[in-house]
This record gives sequence, C-alpha cells and structure tokens, in this order.
Amino acid sequence: MTPPLLSVRDLRISFNSLSGPFDAVRGVSFDLGREKLGIVGESGSGKSMTGRAIMRLTPHAATVHAERLQLGDLNLLNAPEKTMEHIRGKRIGLIMQDPKFSLNPVVSVGEQVAEAYRIHTKGSAAEARSKAVAMLDAVRIRDPERVYRMYPHEMSGGMGQRIMIAMMLVSEPEILIADEATSALDVTVRLEILNLLDEMVSKRGLGLIFISHDLNLVRHFCDRVLIMYRGHVVEELKAGDLDQAAHPYTRGLLEAMPRIHAPRRRLPVLKRDPTW
Repeated sequence: MTPPLLSVRDLRISFNSLSGPFDAVRGVSFDLGREKLGIVGESGSGKSMTGRAIMRLTPHAATVHAERLQLGDLNLLNAPEKTMEHIRGKRIGLIMQDPKFSLNPVVSVGEQVAEAYRIHTKGSAAEARSKAVAMLDAVRIRDPERVYRMYPHEMSGGMGQRIMIAMMLVSEPEILIADEATSALDVTVRLEILNLLDEMVSKRGLGLIFISHDLNLVRHFCDRVLIMYRGHVVEELKAGDLDQAAHPYTRGLLEAMPRIHAPRRRLPVLKRDPTW
C-alpha cells in the first residue's frame, strides 16, 4: 500500500481567552494521498486553521498539539524553523483566497514567480526567469513573456489567481493547499481555475487540500471530503456520495442550500445538537 503524502492524527489547536482555553481545532485526523481532498464547513469550523497548522503558520497565540503531523519521513511538529522555511513553498504550497493581498504590488508578477523558484532551488537568475515564464505558460496565461513584466494591479482576478498557482507550483511541491482559492472569482473564471488545478493534480501527482464553503463545488471537484463542525471532523465520505451523508449536520447543510430548479419560499434553519 502506498504511504500517504501527509498524515495527521489528533490535531488540536487552542487559544487562551478571558473565559479559559478556546479549542479551535479538536482532534482532527486524516491522511492525504495523491488526491483532491475537500474540507468543508461553516466559517469558524477550523478549516483554515487546520491548513495553517500543517505549514506551521498558526498565530503565535495558538497552542498546537498532535499525535502525529507527518510529511513523508519528516515530523512537522518538531522540525526546526529553518527546515520549515524549506518546506513552505518547496514541499507544500498554499494558495490564498485573494491574490490582491498575497502578491507584492511593487514587484512584477514574473519576478515574484522567479523569486519563489530561486529561494528553493538556488538557481541562476536566467534559469529562474526561464522557469517562471514556462510556468506562466503552464497555467494558461497568454503571452507569458509580456505578463512576466506586468504588476499585480494590472491583473484581473482570474489572472492573479493563476499567478498565485504558478508561484506555488514552480518549485514542484508534493502538496498544495487551496484555501477558498476560487470564492472571489466569477463562475466562468472559477471553472477555469478548477480545471487548471485538476490538471495539475493529475499531471504532477500532487496531493490537494481544497478548503471551501461550497458543498456543490466540492461534490463535483474533489475525490473525498471531510465535514468540519466546531473544530472537529463529524463525517468523512467520498465527494460523489455527499447526498448520502448520514450526519445530521451534513444533512442540515445540504438542506439549507438554495435550489435553482426547486425554489423554496424559506430555507430550513440548521438545528444544532450540543452532542455534535
């Protein structure tokens, strides 16, 4: 059996508050192979915090514990910060929600992609430029030589997100974490980005963690899905089997979705159970 790219066991993240410790993530466990793993849930359910814990990018106020947080043969929990600087971008890439807040506004987009390559490979400037242009072409940007010299404010939302994907893939990581990477895009551009991510996963054999609120999107795009509620996983199933979900929280989320072909006067309200 092929070992997983990433193994997470009993991940817990807490913050101190005036009323005592607050558990943001409570006992999350999963393995990631060369697949598209969706993580869905409401805002505050711990999805993004789980992704940041994998990269050791949680806030300083956070306390992180886990039985295992393993990337291949590397224990991420005990890895020195110098090692993590190599891991971030080289072995694990993170695509954020809005490229406007992730790209440097005073540096051309091509130079930013080239910089990501040079940091992790120590290649020459000429080699980095060549790799950056090739990667811009790989993410289907027309005239990559011209776009290389452009700045973030000259990019549309879709182009900016493609630049972010190029920056994360230029160092050929094993794992890609996409945190609401398509939520700020219109429907047409969103489909283009999803097709691009799907192609990159299949061609490069990546493991993709796709964090989203959109159950319909995850249902059709991912291979497997984790449903999170108040910091822990309440259900795990194949994405295509989402309609057969058994947990009442998952059922409640599905029932609360608007339906174009079967409009309802009022959407049902999710009834929460303290035992969840």
